[in-house]
Amino acid sequence: MAAAESVIETEETLIIETPERVPLAFALASIGNRFLAVAIDHLIQYVTYIAVIAIGFSIAGAFGFGGPDSTVESLVSEAPKWVIALVVLLLFLVFSAYFIIFEWIWEGQTPGKRLMKLRVIREDGRPITLWESAARNLVRVFDAAPGFVIPVYSVGLITIFLSNRDQRFGDIFAGTVVIRERSDEAPTFDETFSNPIADGAFRRVQKPLEMHADISKLTFDEVEVAENFLRRRWDLTDRQRQWMAWRIALPMMFKLKPQYAAEHFTYEGFLEEVVHRFNARSRFLN
Repeated sequence: MAAAESVIETEETLIIETPERVPLAFALASIGNRFLAVAIDHLIQYVTYIAVIAIGFSIAGAFGFGGPDSTVESLVSEAPKWVIALVVLLLFLVFSAYFIIFEWIWEGQTPGKRLMKLRVIREDGRPITLWESAARNLVRVFDAAPGFVIPVYSVGLITIFLSNRDQRFGDIFAGTVVIRERSDEAPTFDETFSNPIADGAFRRVQKPLEMHADISKLTFDEVEVAENFLRRRWDLTDRQRQWMAWRIALPMMFKLKPQYAAEHFTYEGFLEEVVHRFNARSRFLN
């Protein structure tokens, strides 16, 4: 716990208050880490550019255009127009859609950000949608000025220095921030995708709790609050996580009056058990 608290005290942080009025502290990504992440992503883009162009030349060669001594200029002038159009279209898609698609599908991460353990989130702490991903990356050309083929990001760096949330212009426009993930608290990428349970609300972390209680007394809305907490628990510090589990569990315990062995009890484990039993009961009734 001391290590986690020292991170929050010594690094720039973004404080977001949840609907449950619990403040969440996110460590903002440093400029150095962001630069390395985007450098990795651009390197992947350039390698892809070369591969696309090579494939285009191969297609043109398969149709009998060009030869061993052909120059790039002669090959471009002789190749069918549809081959050139296809190559240009693929290059444009790699240039414009690389960041958008990855950040949308990987919930705020690109290959570079994943390697540097960074993630883009909305200013309210929620995952970004396709709109935020598209908005922040379509403005990337402006942030990358004055470079184009080789981005310099002079405008982006100046904007980050002037922003109290370390946002480049695209982030301000889209309402996003770049944070550093807490890899010591959250499950790893391999753990997440090797687990057959994709929803974090149904993933067991605590030891299963043996208890006797009539779960049918709870309403869907009450259980949904517990599910939302279990999905977001890795964004909380240990103290916030324990306090919030207690706050959500206490009214349920008063209503259910469960019987359990105290030596194996945790509030978070109680909420996990409630969510599992309630959803198992709902599936049986359906």
